[in-house]
Amino acid sequence: MLQGVSTEDDRTDATVTLHVSMRDLRPEDLPACTWSGSATHLHHVERELARAAAGEVDYLAVCTPAGLPVAIGGVDYRACEGAGTLWQLAVLPALQSCGLGTLLVRAAEQRIRDRGLHRAELGVEEDNPRARALYERLGYAAYGRAPDAWDEEGPDGTIRRHETMCVLMRKNLTA
Repeated sequence: MLQGVSTEDDRTDATVTLHVSMRDLRPEDLPACTWSGSATHLHHVERELARAAAGEVDYLAVCTPAGLPVAIGGVDYRACEGAGTLWQLAVLPALQSCGLGTLLVRAAEQRIRDRGLHRAELGVEEDNPRARALYERLGYAAYGRAPDAWDEEGPDGTIRRHETMCVLMRKNLTA
């Protein structure tokens, strides 16, 4: 359920219910996912969809009734033996803190269980406390730190290297 926000021009609070569904992300969805990152990021997602077709990963989408993705993320089954590794999780900024991230993570965990695996892992940037708080609420526990880096496109179209430190987290899925 989404809570409305009052503006200066409209002093009325409202509650809006948005029905969503979960499905695999498809290549034709990518033009509607520009909110999730730069063109470079979407090229990476497109490559991951090819891996999904080969069964190496799952790439999920939480969609509106019109079929538009409002949250996306993947599970990599090759990154860590015996576990599914959640990565590239993103929620449309206007709909953050509405439960879509929780829905996405729980669906990813079910995909991991469906593969006969009993552990989920992820890395969250140290400077993203909101995401880390979500993962902790969902039962993930920190077990280490590791650097991560990727190329990203700047507003002027130049590619730059983004380097960060991530907290490594895991969750046992057998309970």
